[in-house]
Amino acid sequence: MATYACLSLPATPNFRRKITNLTCTSLTNQSQPQSASQTAKRHLLRLISDQNRGLKTQSDPQKLSQIIEAVDSLAAIGRDTVTTGESLSATWRLLWTTEKEQLFIIKNAPFFGTAAGDVLQVIDVEKKTLNNVITFPPDGVFFVRSDIQVASAQRVNFQFTSAVLRGKGWEFPLPPFGQGWFETVYIDDEIRVVKDIRKDYLIVERAPYSWTE
Repeated sequence: MATYACLSLPATPNFRRKITNLTCTSLTNQSQPQSASQTAKRHLLRLISDQNRGLKTQSDPQKLSQIIEAVDSLAAIGRDTVTTGESLSATWRLLWTTEKEQLFIIKNAPFFGTAAGDVLQVIDVEKKTLNNVITFPPDGVFFVRSDIQVASAQRVNFQFTSAVLRGKGWEFPLPPFGQGWFETVYIDDEIRVVKDIRKDYLIVERAPYSWTE
């Protein structure tokens, strides 16, 4: 229901009719209920907020089940949307994943005298490129280059083309090692939710910066 705050008006009927529209202020926008997608997204983000990008989830099957259920709920909301358009192009920062290779590197980076920083996906739909990036501040980075091809409204095919381990003043190239596909089941101006060919899950946010090689 709309509620209004109005000034006291003179009793003259004609004056009241003319001025009413200028003196009443709607207050409805302050208490609008959340949409289904907002509610589902907030629930998912709460579930992953303390999971250390997925490291804790590896030993908590109950939490994993809850997160997957929340992902499926958000995917149902985004089922009929196109998620492979220009909005897919961005530097995306990892919030949570089940991808064992990424989690292994994040977990074991301290053994090499460093710590994993931001983990990124850098996608350019127009140029048909994707970089998977793990940073090791202040100077280290491991990234895998891929070519991509939009396959459907939500699916993107990819093929790795090269990989590079780089430090301050040095670089070690590695050979390409695979191909597959991923589906962005939900995307908005804040986050993106992904399932892939290996039945892994990925939740990322739009990073506040653009990563380049």
